[in-house]
Amino acid sequence: MTWRDIVVLAARSIRRRSGRAALTVVGIALAASLLSALLTIAGTARTRVLDQLSNGGPLAGIQVAAASPDPTQVDTDDAKPGAARDLDEAAIREIERVDAVRTVVPIRVARVVVVTQSPLELADGRSVELTESARRDQIPGARFESIVGIDLHRAGDVPITVLAGRLPSPGSTVEITVTPTWLARFGLGRTDASALLGTELVVGAPRSFGHTIRARWTRLQVVGVVAQEAGSGALFGDDAVVAAARAWTSLGVADDRLDLPTSPYSGAVVVADGLDNVPRVRRDIQDIGYSTRAPENLIASVQRYLHVVEIVLTGIGVIALVIAALGVTNAMLAAVRERRREIGVLKAIGARDRDVLRVFLAEAAFLGVVGGLLGTVLGLGVAGIVGAIVNGYLRSQGLVGVRPILPFALAAATVLGAGILSLVAGGLPAWRAARLPAREAVDA
Repeated sequence: MTWRDIVVLAARSIRRRSGRAALTVVGIALAASLLSALLTIAGTARTRVLDQLSNGGPLAGIQVAAASPDPTQVDTDDAKPGAARDLDEAAIREIERVDAVRTVVPIRVARVVVVTQSPLELADGRSVELTESARRDQIPGARFESIVGIDLHRAGDVPITVLAGRLPSPGSTVEITVTPTWLARFGLGRTDASALLGTELVVGAPRSFGHTIRARWTRLQVVGVVAQEAGSGALFGDDAVVAAARAWTSLGVADDRLDLPTSPYSGAVVVADGLDNVPRVRRDIQDIGYSTRAPENLIASVQRYLHVVEIVLTGIGVIALVIAALGVTNAMLAAVRERRREIGVLKAIGARDRDVLRVFLAEAAFLGVVGGLLGTVLGLGVAGIVGAIVNGYLRSQGLVGVRPILPFALAAATVLGAGILSLVAGGLPAWRAARLPAREAVDA
């Protein structure tokens, strides 16, 4: 028998038993869809989410301080004692030239005076008072706070999570976000973050004139509440706001109350070009003369846990595919029982054992490949729905969304694997069909 004859016989058998074949294909498709969806989700978690975290995301951010390495942090920073150095434009350029550095985001922190309205009227109609500790720390009617600023065009390279609202528009000098530190001043928690949106802060850049401190005031609208690790401060905004405040303060007389900045930048976030390059980049920056810290141990732990998740999800998908393969075996065994007379006729007219074997294997492979193909497409759809839900959550947190992608090689492997597994599952029934004696089969 030629391969054409084998394919024709297998196709006729499938058409005659279309109901059983359809159920078998559906079983394989569901198992393959589960496997492909799980592989897509697991692969996206590693290649997309972790890639965004380690290549231009917060976990790859190496925080650089405007000082020498801290010798008390030997375990984490491999620090080398040395004289403190200011972090200026020349230093930023030098760090940018370090091999495997993707980008450098300078950070400024300024000391400002914030008029504290107590009670504070919230957007939901509530009125809240300053906590007792906050009242003790303030000067009459106002309090000193720190404001952290970066170029918000590059906010994606800095560890920032939007808890409510949004980030200020890049370059804006009239918008600001507050941090949980500011919420705590009024005894509020993160669940109350949205109630602060739309409120106004009267913020002053202080300048010392010797015996008196005067401030240049501006009104800033609270457009968001964020958790950020760029610097320590109750307020967070665009670098333009902080730069203006620092410039005004620096023109005054030295005053311990104002903590006059000595370094043009308070720090920087350095993003390495790849997770594996983080230790080397840190060593090179320390050799220049700055202290660093990075959550590389956390990233390594995340990678290990992601690998465990991949193993578990793949195992679940494989188990589902094996269950589907048992369905193929059952369907093929039933087909052998029903087609004993047909097998006998084939052998009587000259078909060899291997010809009968190939007919049944071709039928099993066809069911497996079709089921695998449909399942892969369905799995991508399921992964897309899951991805849309995840993206909705990520965007609500002010983070970059991800797009689930099943690599072509993995999709092809899923289809091919379903076909091979169906071949294996149909092997025993096909072997039994091939071994049937012609006389016994015809007399059945």
